[in-house]
Amino acid sequence: MESALGALERQVLERLWALGRESSVRDLLETFDGALAYTTLMTTVDRLYKKRLLDRRRDGRAFLYTARVSQDQLREGVAADVIDSLLGDDHEAARPVMSTFVDAVGERDRALLDELEELIRRRRAGRGRREP
Repeated sequence: MESALGALERQVLERLWALGRESSVRDLLETFDGALAYTTLMTTVDRLYKKRLLDRRRDGRAFLYTARVSQDQLREGVAADVIDSLLGDDHEAARPVMSTFVDAVGERDRALLDELEELIRRRRAGRGRREP
């Protein structure tokens, strides 16, 4: 998901989330304080719509846009994409990636390592991906 997003696309999503309401391209343009051409922003918003990250509805001659995903959903999609690309299809090639991940989590925060262990336990017990 994120790997398919450019910097401007991420900025547009962030500004839509910050506005917290349906917004036209003009509304979004105002948040860029003149640093962007209308046509550039319009093209970017249209790309996000085509990537199914925005919803839109017609309002007169213009469209009003809203984000289809939350910031957390986007982060989750990004994480899934990155992990999928790192793990690949070869179980042997995945081992160093998993080891490096566990080391990084452990060095960052012992509580996160404990949480990872609990998530693994829940997954093995068949209780799904997330806590209820």
